Amino acid sequence: MSERTWLITGASRGLGRALVETVLESGDRVVATARDAGTLDDLVAKHGDRLLARDLDVTDRHAVYAVTNEIAGETGRIDVLVANAGYGLAGGVEEVSEDEARQQVEVNLFGALWSMQAVLPTMRAQRRGHILPISSIGGVGAFPNTGLYHATKWGLEGMAESLAQEVAPYSIEVTIVEPGPFRTDWNGGSMVRATPMHAYDDVLGPRRAAMDGSQAFTQPGDPRRAGEAMIRVVTSGNPPRRLLLGEMAADLAPKLWQQRIDEAASWRDVSVGADFPPGER
Repeated sequence: MSERTWLITGASRGLGRALVETVLESGDRVVATARDAGTLDDLVAKHGDRLLARDLDVTDRHAVYAVTNEIAGETGRIDVLVANAGYGLAGGVEEVSEDEARQQVEVNLFGALWSMQAVLPTMRAQRRGHILPISSIGGVGAFPNTGLYHATKWGLEGMAESLAQEVAPYSIEVTIVEPGPFRTDWNGGSMVRATPMHAYDDVLGPRRAAMDGSQAFTQPGDPRRAGEAMIRVVTSGNPPRRLLLGEMAADLAPKLWQQRIDEAASWRDVSVGADFPPGER
């Protein structure tokens, strides 16, 4: 395919904006959405009609469908969806308020669901497409002070695993992207922080300090190289189901997987003992 049309949500900054830039430089066309698409005016001026920018709140299901249908009508196809819109929520599980928890799920999980549902009719009709839900190394493992964030990413991973099996007959690929720490404001201005409870000062104190925003732009991950990696996946003839991004993620994930394998093996007798004995089945 000489030119693909990408739909990228959450494109105003961070990984989303870097991906928009790298995709445009690769020669493909981009439809970029953000709560305020005006943040992309400089890129629209530079790239002309190869970049369409649209205002979109991914928590508004009706708006997601309306914008997606408009895009499909204008461009004639949607080849790649990058469900990137999301943000971080810092706080212990007991510290997070109801409003904070619900909004985190609305954006990170339901926003991705509405985006994927909206593009699927077009992709099924094309019998071609690639969906990249942006998860995290936090969708593989979990750390203190980000429990609700992990809940959304683990949910996203399970949903995407099921989707990949459901859409395979339509030649639609699904690759779950799992970045480690990247030089964005995920841990800066875009992060929501719950009100701390003093009862957790000892256990959460170090994590709170590490997530105070001061290190947001000193992380090892390069957003532009992350974009280049995603382009390589999309142009590959055999894309992976999961793509770890950054050395930290690439090194940590296998250790977490091995820990689970070892623990399951050590408790296998107890697990198997929950079945009826073979003679009683």
